[in-house]
Amino acid sequence: MKKEQIQSLISRQHSFFATGETLSYRFRLSALQKLYQSIQEYESGLNLALQTDLGKSGFESFTSEIGFVLRDIHYAIKHLKRWMKPKRVATPLLMQPGKSRIYSVPLGVNLIISPFNYPVGLTFSPLIAAIAAGNTAVIKSAETTPHVSKLIDRLIKKTFEAEYIAHIEGDIEVNKILLEQKFDHIFFTGSSHVGRIVMQQAAKSLTPVTLELGGKSPCIVHYDANLDIAARRILYGKTLNAGQTCIAPDFALIHQSVYDAFKQKLINRIQEIFADDGLKNPDYGRIVNQQHFDRLLSFIDADKVVVGGQHNRSTCFMAPTLLEGVDFDSKVMQEEIFGPVLPLIPYQSFDDIKAVMAKIPAYPLALYWFGKDKRFSRKIIDSIRFGGGCINHTIMHLVNHELPFGGVGQSGMGAYHGKRGFDQFSHQKSIYQATTWFDLPLIYPPYKNKLKWVRRLFK
Repeated sequence: MKKEQIQSLISRQHSFFATGETLSYRFRLSALQKLYQSIQEYESGLNLALQTDLGKSGFESFTSEIGFVLRDIHYAIKHLKRWMKPKRVATPLLMQPGKSRIYSVPLGVNLIISPFNYPVGLTFSPLIAAIAAGNTAVIKSAETTPHVSKLIDRLIKKTFEAEYIAHIEGDIEVNKILLEQKFDHIFFTGSSHVGRIVMQQAAKSLTPVTLELGGKSPCIVHYDANLDIAARRILYGKTLNAGQTCIAPDFALIHQSVYDAFKQKLINRIQEIFADDGLKNPDYGRIVNQQHFDRLLSFIDADKVVVGGQHNRSTCFMAPTLLEGVDFDSKVMQEEIFGPVLPLIPYQSFDDIKAVMAKIPAYPLALYWFGKDKRFSRKIIDSIRFGGGCINHTIMHLVNHELPFGGVGQSGMGAYHGKRGFDQFSHQKSIYQATTWFDLPLIYPPYKNKLKWVRRLFK
């Protein structure tokens, strides 16, 4: 799409939003229902596209993308009326008689830039929040998953008028053009590197941004952890979408006393799932393209491989790979891995954990703790900065709509999912409604002999 066409589209969205048509409950509800029906109609096509672009199985496509989105829409529909209702809050004595309320009003015209790793889920999940909050939106999906992008383009154009919800395909040049335009809010999911560019561009027009980025998310396996459960759940999080998940376990910190035993548990689990020829495993995805494949391959030092390391560049297959003895200054420990490679690092004390985390270049998007010691786990939660996480599991905090999802520091800003997504795409407008049948003379001049009474009201 050319620059002039993009400018015209955004101008039409601003004009449409100004009509106020998106504000009503009925309009928002209808839009969510239409989106739900369209995704159901396109489910088989989306499955095929996800298989083609990322090698995802039907099970993984449904549980981590399509089904997740349908559940997200259902949740928004169920709670929309309550979310839209103005919230009454307390009014202090000084302002009586009167009432105070908070109104959630839409931000306006939004730009949603989605990534390649979950091209369905991470496109539609923020869109659902934008629609529920009464906004319009322009969506730019990732060009690195072209089959999914083309299908989303068809779905959006069939379901919505472009002045309300529009989808744009294109490469990095299209992204640059979009970021030069005037939006009321930008929602970006992707790398920290690109997130900085988005924020720099947004700053030129003081456009608010929501950044869902990434980071090196640790798993901490304490000496009292259930090692079988920990191995199964860490590898689940690490091999989901072939490790191309922003909250995938990035490295494992393992208590020295159980290090060898747990390493063997991981090896056994990998061999159990990927024995003989993992290349033919129908449940395991592929790296999105050869550029990302080569980046991951550069992380693997053959001398440090515990198990795995098998790969096929022509098919972008990379086996789950465990590393040990890694250097903290190496790329594998300084960059987000975003693939099926898991460094193993022993620790003996909480101070060791803190020392390792201090060497990581950014606050993690997620942290996963495995163990029974509640006091130690609370110490981890209180002392280490990270976006969110799990105790004795991985990934699953993302599933609960009642939990806000987002990063901290370089792993992101802002949060969404459920009500928090509605709030992220809304402005909280504060309104005080005063009565006219009484007017407190205390606040008006002259102020002689009034200060002592005002002091009492301020308490």
